[in-house]
Amino acid sequence: QVHLVESGGGLVQAGGSLRLSCAASASERSFKSFAMGWFRQAPGKEREFVAVINLTGVSTQYADSVRGRFTISRDNAKNTLYLQMNSLKPEDTAVYYCTPTHYELLRPLNDNWGQGTQVTVSS
Repeated sequence: QVHLVESGGGLVQAGGSLRLSCAASASERSFKSFAMGWFRQAPGKEREFVAVINLTGVSTQYADSVRGRFTISRDNAKNTLYLQMNSLKPEDTAVYYCTPTHYELLRPLNDNWGQGTQVTVSS
């Protein structure tokens, strides 16, 4: 099981940007064996898919609500996943999590979650 640590969240005004990171405590060979995704959970709502990136980082998919504003990327040599978030909106406020993700189904591969990182966007 890969241990995941998310960071980079914070408080930002609407229209601002943040870059989230997800450090995985796994060998490079293990980390690049998984497609990786970002999910988020707002207060009182279910956790939802945000973005996914394939094993090599060439292919990505996004939720409709973030497409064109967020960019997912990965550095397999550093065992790190990123989420660049631009043009943030108050409705992006949530705790953001990374996890190994099924690329086609856009679902977590298992129940392996880190502690998450809080993103708060003020209007």
